[in-house]
Amino acid sequence: MHFTNDPAPATGKALFSLPVRVYYEDTDAGGVVYYANYLKFCERARTDWLRAIGLEQGRLAADQNIIFVVRSVKADYLQPAVLDDLLDVVTTLGKLGHASLVFDQKIQRGGQTLFETLITIACVDRASKRATPIPPSVRAQFATLV
Repeated sequence: MHFTNDPAPATGKALFSLPVRVYYEDTDAGGVVYYANYLKFCERARTDWLRAIGLEQGRLAADQNIIFVVRSVKADYLQPAVLDDLLDVVTTLGKLGHASLVFDQKIQRGGQTLFETLITIACVDRASKRATPIPPSVRAQFATLV
């Protein structure tokens, strides 16, 4: 997993890439990756993206009293991934809102895009479970990647 040194050519935004191997448990009866597992791969990439910029979800909950939750997902399944494929989950922060983030994520195999998604994440107060502004210190870290 790593941030690329070069931003995405079309957008100028920092790219984060997480390699994921497809295991037997990831596949369905047809031998292809079960559709919901693409979202799991994307979740792992967003979690590791946070770690890579020095933020951990457990610490954010304990220290800042915030959690990040999925608010909406738009997904396009373009080609199947299969057992033993080595995939790259490519993540960019598309938009930084007042209390939300929009991630543009792609799952690729050898440069070919198999899956694309836009995932909106809401910043939520841990106690009240209501949307809350992203704290300034956290926002500053995100702002460097948009």
